[in-house]
Amino acid sequence: MNIKKKLKFKGKNIDVLDFETNRVRIKIKHEMVEQGNAVAVLALEKDDIILVKEFRFPMGYVLEIPAGNVDKGETPLKAIKRELLEETGYKAGKIKHLMKFYPKLGYNTQIIDCYVATDLIKITEPNLEEGELLSVKKMKFKKFLKMIKDGKIMGSYTICAALTYELQKTD
Repeated sequence: MNIKKKLKFKGKNIDVLDFETNRVRIKIKHEMVEQGNAVAVLALEKDDIILVKEFRFPMGYVLEIPAGNVDKGETPLKAIKRELLEETGYKAGKIKHLMKFYPKLGYNTQIIDCYVATDLIKITEPNLEEGELLSVKKMKFKKFLKMIKDGKIMGSYTICAALTYELQKTD
């Protein structure tokens, strides 16, 4: 399949391109956002989950699991270790890959890898990037699942990781 790409917008974190291809005698034109991949982690300490309450424009402060972009030349595993430490100050003794998904299928190329981190050790205070506004929160995992059920948690990677983990526990 021959795909033509034309850059429409180049941004700090995303690029917007026009894609054009022919498929079974049909010409397809579509705008796509090209965005780097990301990682997210369910950081579990016994029955508790470590969360971040982060400012996300335009919604305001939201409760979510630690997450971030995979830097150029970095593996998702290395990125999640870095993000967990930067955002929460915790280091994990064990990290297991949980799932991979497209958060915006159909118009965005990003893939998010989700992990579960256990055997946590608090080794420092968060080391936030410029412009990051967040605080670390700890709560019971069951309460967190109820917040998802009640519609109080709305971030895709947070919901996907938590529910996938919960479903795998019951298998």
